[in-house]
Amino acid sequence: MAMTTCMSASLKKLVTLFLVITFIVKSCVFGHFVVEKSNIRVLSPMSLRSKHDSEIGNFGMPDYGGYLVGSVVYPDKGAYGCQPFDGDKPFTSKGSRLTFLLLDRGECYFALKAWNAQQAGAAAVLVADSIDEPLITMDYPEVSTDADGYLEKIGIPSAFIEKSFGESLKEALKNKEDVVIKLDWRESVPHPEQRVEYELWTNNNDECGARCDEQMDFVKNFRVHAQILERGGYTLFTPHYITWYCPQAFILSSQCKSQCINHGRYCAPDPEQDFGVGYEGKDVVLENLRQLCVHRVANESGRSWFWWDYVTDFHFRCSMKNKRYSKECAEDVLNSLDLPVEKIKKCMGDPEADAENEVFRTEQELQVGRGSRGDVSILPTLVINNVQYRGKLERTAVLKAICSGFKENSDPPVCSSSELETNECLERNGGCWQDKESNITACKDLEFVQDTFRGRVCECPVVNGFQYEGDGYASCIAIGPGRCAVNNGGCWSETLHGLSFSACSVQAPSYLVANAHKGLGGMVTHAKVLIFYQIDYHIDECKAHAACQCDGCSCKNKWGGYECKCKGNLIYIKEQDVCIERSGSKFGWFLTLVILGVVTGAGIAGYILYKYRLRLQSSMDSEIMAIMSQYMPLDNNQNNEASTGARPRQHGTTVYWNQSNQSCKE
Repeated sequence: MAMTTCMSASLKKLVTLFLVITFIVKSCVFGHFVVEKSNIRVLSPMSLRSKHDSEIGNFGMPDYGGYLVGSVVYPDKGAYGCQPFDGDKPFTSKGSRLTFLLLDRGECYFALKAWNAQQAGAAAVLVADSIDEPLITMDYPEVSTDADGYLEKIGIPSAFIEKSFGESLKEALKNKEDVVIKLDWRESVPHPEQRVEYELWTNNNDECGARCDEQMDFVKNFRVHAQILERGGYTLFTPHYITWYCPQAFILSSQCKSQCINHGRYCAPDPEQDFGVGYEGKDVVLENLRQLCVHRVANESGRSWFWWDYVTDFHFRCSMKNKRYSKECAEDVLNSLDLPVEKIKKCMGDPEADAENEVFRTEQELQVGRGSRGDVSILPTLVINNVQYRGKLERTAVLKAICSGFKENSDPPVCSSSELETNECLERNGGCWQDKESNITACKDLEFVQDTFRGRVCECPVVNGFQYEGDGYASCIAIGPGRCAVNNGGCWSETLHGLSFSACSVQAPSYLVANAHKGLGGMVTHAKVLIFYQIDYHIDECKAHAACQCDGCSCKNKWGGYECKCKGNLIYIKEQDVCIERSGSKFGWFLTLVILGVVTGAGIAGYILYKYRLRLQSSMDSEIMAIMSQYMPLDNNQNNEASTGARPRQHGTTVYWNQSNQSCKE
């Protein structure tokens, strides 16, 4: 048993390992990696004046489209920058020039070096390689609880330089020379035409830590900018999703079946890294496919920017953390955005088919790098004009990088102003809940709220002092003791003959709400409780021809019912919906009594006849037994007959009764 458990655990780990490395191996064999560079120009001393390449760090805030000029400083101690520097911001610029801190590679994460440099007052950080090799990309740690505390706070640019260049800078500083350099990002993003093309390689899994949180925050915060650029025709945006594949030897394993679709062709690692808990990798793959198809289908109708709305709303309404990550929740979001669910399903194809999926096959081909763009192997990855973006995935930094990709003097207004004058609630009510009769909406436009840049949010409103509760997308319901005063609490109501009737009850608990539909009563799902309000909804049977339709009948409508009268000397029988003569009714009663009397008399006579026949049968049985006793021995006189010597008759008779007993037993 222990061996079986151990083998099972080993198999799970092996399959997980294969799922993680298969794409990496494929990339190394068929693709290539590209280091995104910026320029460094040494302005002084004259002996060092030259131009060098540097690598842009994958954290912090590169000044895309711009440049910085500053003086280089090399610390007397703590040259690795792995510990906070002594003093209060010792490297803060004391003159007109900025301070660029030069540090050595090694001992700790690149990102930690940048953070400590920023805390010490540096405007940028240079990290010199410790070995002679081509430039590499400085990335931040994949998983680190320590790094989670400072990664998002790094706001300075960073550059990785070759060992030889670093040594020359340190030698000049050792000789007390003033080393001034220019960090230039103006050519980091090519700008071949008036339209910028960019793509985001992402993932919908929200349980993978800091990187997942970073990309979802970026999508939420950059959504409005992206939609303005897309609608104006300034940019062409395309989302992409990385998939892995399951090795042939493991396709039939339960692990591959739970993490992959299309018989192991397209997979994603288990969100919780535990095959027996929570959601499966297959769930992530299917939602990735749905989001790709949302973009495809929306793009066909000229509304490609709806991808940003769907992804933002899906993350808010259907997150794994809230245990609502499902196909049903996704389709609710699609419906709220008026996106064609059936077309998107058709685009997704059959995930159980043993065949290629056209959408994912294209994605896997695009993962391999071409030209100036390297292979995509890290999530999230942003590519602008076929060059991979480096730096913090943050709204302001990314917008600046995209704007640097336009030809000079052709960038759109959004690039020169952070004020976005849009109101997303004007279109489809922002996909939020709305009560059109009362003109109440859950859509709130936040474009003019400083530092939000969230576009719109769907939050149930407060109207006339009464709070509405709900998710803001599908439902909002007035709560509190005064809720019936606001549009009758959303319940059924009607007034007739001066009397008003309503399904709204102020005595009910605040979480019990009615949303009554005319003719049906109310059925509402709230907090997993189904509430039925019993309503006698008024129906006009006379007008509906549902009653009182007999000849000679006159129908009068009443609240809660009707009154039917017959003409002349007639009486109305409701059950049969007929009018009959009043005099005829007396004859009917007489006839009924006669029939009952006849039936009763017949019953009594039958009973008497039955008793008489029983007595007659009993008398005949006694006489027959008396006669038969003279010819055969019965049970009560068998012994006496045996002594008379009538042997043959006794023998024959005895045989007869034995046969009779045997037959009864069989």
